[in-house]
Amino acid sequence: MREVRLFNSYGNKMETFVPIKEGEVSFYVCGPTVYNDPHIGNFRPVIVFDAWRRLFERIGYKVTFVSNYTDVDDKIINRAKELGISESELTESVIKSFAGLVEQVGSRLPDITPRPTVYMNEMISYIGDLVDNGTAYAAPNGDVYFKVGAVDHYGELSGNTPEALNAGARIEVNDGKQSPLDFALWKKTQDGIKWETPWSEGRPGWHTECCVMINSIFKDQGGYIDIHGGGFDLKFPHHENEIAQSRAHNHNQLARYWLHNGFINIDNEKMSKSLGNVVLAKDVVAKYGGLPFRLMVLNTHYRAPLTFTEETIAEAEKNIAKISMALKATEIKLQLNGVELSSCKGDEENEFFDAMCDDLNTPNAISVLYAEIKAMNQLLRVREIDFPALSLSYGRVRDYLSTLGLNIPEVILDAEGKALYAEYNQAKANKDFESSDRLRAKLIEKGIF
Repeated sequence: MREVRLFNSYGNKMETFVPIKEGEVSFYVCGPTVYNDPHIGNFRPVIVFDAWRRLFERIGYKVTFVSNYTDVDDKIINRAKELGISESELTESVIKSFAGLVEQVGSRLPDITPRPTVYMNEMISYIGDLVDNGTAYAAPNGDVYFKVGAVDHYGELSGNTPEALNAGARIEVNDGKQSPLDFALWKKTQDGIKWETPWSEGRPGWHTECCVMINSIFKDQGGYIDIHGGGFDLKFPHHENEIAQSRAHNHNQLARYWLHNGFINIDNEKMSKSLGNVVLAKDVVAKYGGLPFRLMVLNTHYRAPLTFTEETIAEAEKNIAKISMALKATEIKLQLNGVELSSCKGDEENEFFDAMCDDLNTPNAISVLYAEIKAMNQLLRVREIDFPALSLSYGRVRDYLSTLGLNIPEVILDAEGKALYAEYNQAKANKDFESSDRLRAKLIEKGIF
C-alpha cells in the first residue's frame, strides 16, 4: 500500500499516515447546521474530504466516512419561527437539498450521517459522565459547563494557551461559569425542541455533539479515530473543545490526524453576510454545473485560500468541456475498433498518485491529468493508432478523474450507434453532405456527438 503524507494541524507538521486499524481509515468531517441554503464555503470541505476518501479507497484502504448534520441549534429554531414551520420540517428540507448538491458536485454521500436528535440519550449520558468525573459542573441556572482548567494541553491544536485566552476575558453576569474559558455542554432553554435531564430541560451545546457521535459510532476504538476534518474556522474553539472533552472522557485527543481546509474568498474579499457577497452553492451549480465547481476547488491546494471569481469558474467550465470532448472522441474510437472501455486500466505507480499522496496535492495531480489528456489526444490523431497505448492512456485518464471525483459519463456505443457512425463516416468519405448532415443529427440525438 502506498505511503500517504498529510499535514496534521495537531502539531502543524507533515506526517506519514499510520492507521489505527491496519488497512482501514476512520474518517469524520464536521457537517453543516441545517437551517438555510448552504453557501459555496460550506462545500469546500464536501469536495476536499471526498477527494481524501477517494484517494484512500483507491490505494486499497477500507474507509468509514462519517459526516453529521447539526439539527439542533438556535439558528434552526429562529429560522423555523420565521417560516412558520416546525424545526423538523425545516431540517429535513435543508438536508434533502444539501444531499442533492453533494452528489451534483461529484461527492459521494457519507457512509453514516448522524444527527444530534438521534443521539440525544448518548449525549446526556456523556455529559453526565463528565459531571461525575469532575471535569464538568452544573450551574445554578440549569446550564452545564465544561471545566477547561481540569484538562491538560488545552489550546495545543489552535496554539491558544489558556493564559493568553484568559487575558482580558471576563465572566458575563449571571452566566454561571466558574471561568471565562469554560464552555456550555448543556443549555437550559424555553424555546424550541428540548429534552429533560437531571440539570434542566434544554438541549446540548454544539461542541459536544460530534464528540458523542464519534464516541458512539467508533466505540470499538474507544472513541478515537484516524482523521477528523473540517474548515479552518472550526479549529478554535470547536475542535479545541472537542479534544478537551475527549481527553476528559476517553483520555485521548479524539483523532490521530486533524485536517483543515482553507476559506473561499469572493473576488479576493472574505465572503460574509455583512459584505453582501455570499454566493450560494445551488446558484453556482445551476449556472455552471457541479463538476466545474469541483474542478475549480481542486485547482487550489486544500489548505490554501481559494478565490472564487466569474473568471475562475468559467475557466473550469471550459476545461470540463475540453476533457469531455477528449474522452468522447477516444471512447468512440476505441469502441469502433473493438476495445471494451472496461478493459482499459491505468497504473498506480506514476506522478499523479505521487502528488495525491503528498498531502492531497491536487493542483500538481491535475497538471499530470492534463498532460495525460494531451498524450491521449496525440495518440488519437495519428494515422496508424497504437490501440494498446491509447487504451492505457485512456485508462489512466479515467483513473485520475475517478480519484478526483470528476466523473464524466462514458459514451457507450450500442450496435445501432456503431452502425450509424460507420454510415456517417462513409457518407463523409463519399462527400454525400446531405446524408452526412442527416446522420450527424441522429448521432447528436443519441449523445454520440
